[in-house]
Amino acid sequence: MNTEQFKGRSFLKLLDYTPDEIAALIAFAAELKEKKKAGVPHRLCEGKNVALIFEKNSTRTRCSFEVAAADLGIHPVYLDPNSSQLGKKESIADTARVLGRMFDGIEYRGFGQARVEELAKYAGVPVWNGLTNEFHPTQILGDFLTVREHFGSLKGKKLVFLGDARYNMGNSLMVGSAKMGLDFVACAPEAYFPDPELVKTCKAVAAETGAKIAFETDPLKAVEGADVLYTDVWVSMGEPAEAWKQRIGDLLPYQVNAKLMEAAGPQAKFMHCLPSFHDLGTEIGRDIHAKYGLDAMEVTDEVFESPASIVFDEAENRMHTIKAVMAATL
Repeated sequence: MNTEQFKGRSFLKLLDYTPDEIAALIAFAAELKEKKKAGVPHRLCEGKNVALIFEKNSTRTRCSFEVAAADLGIHPVYLDPNSSQLGKKESIADTARVLGRMFDGIEYRGFGQARVEELAKYAGVPVWNGLTNEFHPTQILGDFLTVREHFGSLKGKKLVFLGDARYNMGNSLMVGSAKMGLDFVACAPEAYFPDPELVKTCKAVAAETGAKIAFETDPLKAVEGADVLYTDVWVSMGEPAEAWKQRIGDLLPYQVNAKLMEAAGPQAKFMHCLPSFHDLGTEIGRDIHAKYGLDAMEVTDEVFESPASIVFDEAENRMHTIKAVMAATL
């Protein structure tokens, strides 16, 4: 693929990219995935160095960036919260200008979107958003590659997000759907709907692409005819443990279970950005079980382990799409 249009650009949110550009990155990821599966070397960025700044830890994001970097011939340097003075002893702007002199690209995973935007403003090299409170664009590329693999296309597919749609996943799936012509439904109590200003922006994009943006409080109504039922954990990293009680009370009716999957229809697939509290295999899961008597939270184990679940295809595709973003922008 000709990646000239992407060279030197940051990847901070999908709103910054056109539908054609997003489609091109997904297609490039599919091409790179084929090469990896076939054992064909693709060291397209030999000798490059990238910094991976993680203010929030992650299994999938870190491994995706490091494996993708290695495949491309890139040397990654991982900076955890204890390895960087970002915003503490050194301002974001100063850190960006220092790292930009040493590295060819910078990944950031952490808190407010303003932090990654400021990094990109001053770094002088491509900056990639590995997750902020507001957006998670690399996840959406991986999600949409997965949808394309299972359904053949994106346009016109119905994706229902169930749960807390106010933060990065609800926001980013809505933006991505608007850009790529999907029928997006946020299904939650009204207090958990996305920010009205972002909704307004997405509806304006949808008017150009043919996408549909809708909101529903009734799960059975929302999932009718859905191609994808998507959910995420109810309490995000960094939120207090006390948040669980209210979220469980508010969101338990939106748990993805066999009844909802059946209501959607036999074509429906289940997706989740992970990690997931679908059983008692985690410390948090066991703690919630002890306090509230729940064996699962946002999705039941029956659905998570069912043939309709494509969460591990999705997790793998994070790496392929992140590789495409790095290769294209470097």
